[in-house]
Amino acid sequence: MPKINSIFDIIGPVMVGPSSSHTAGAVRLGALARNIYGQEPTDATIGLHGSLQATADGHGTKLALIAGLLGMGVDDVNIIRAADIARDRGHHYAFEDIELLDVHPNTARFCLGSGKDTRTIQGSSIGGGNIKVTHIDGYNVAITGTLPALLVFHKDRPGAVAAVTSVLSKQRINIANMQVAREKRGHRALMLIKTDVVPDDETMQLLADLKKISTVTFISPV
Repeated sequence: MPKINSIFDIIGPVMVGPSSSHTAGAVRLGALARNIYGQEPTDATIGLHGSLQATADGHGTKLALIAGLLGMGVDDVNIIRAADIARDRGHHYAFEDIELLDVHPNTARFCLGSGKDTRTIQGSSIGGGNIKVTHIDGYNVAITGTLPALLVFHKDRPGAVAAVTSVLSKQRINIANMQVAREKRGHRALMLIKTDVVPDDETMQLLADLKKISTVTFISPV
């Protein structure tokens, strides 16, 4: 029997319906993609795979994904107006059907941009409003949006990981989980660090000032 942590694992989230997976989960997935990107994207192409294609209109999946990108919560009554709100803000959000291999049937791929580098984010709505982001710019990751996290891009050089963890230690920020990956030796690399607390502005600036770091983004929970 699966582990039950709270009553919401049984009845699902408080949400605008009709579906916890195709509506509420889609809102959270869009919101997490927004947080990973680091700001509200003005341009987005969203690929829908599997069941999300079938529920794109009937379950309001498209509106839900847009709502998440706009920063709405799962219980926001404005979800049904998300497309209009995006247009009013001058955003361009488009959808396409995609076919992916070996992924959850409720999977979406976001290509996000807004005058900065484009970021590609892939994730799934895995049931009951729960989500999981599995890829960022081609790197394999595992982000559920339940803990604060830091996304750190850097050059693959000796000491880069130690420099980041040293800052967090001095700032008394405990690491709950950490993933590291690289394109190949000596090239671009990624650290995904989940923390017990939200890093403050001072910590973020200390990390950004590290010579070995290209970019650092705080990913707030959704």
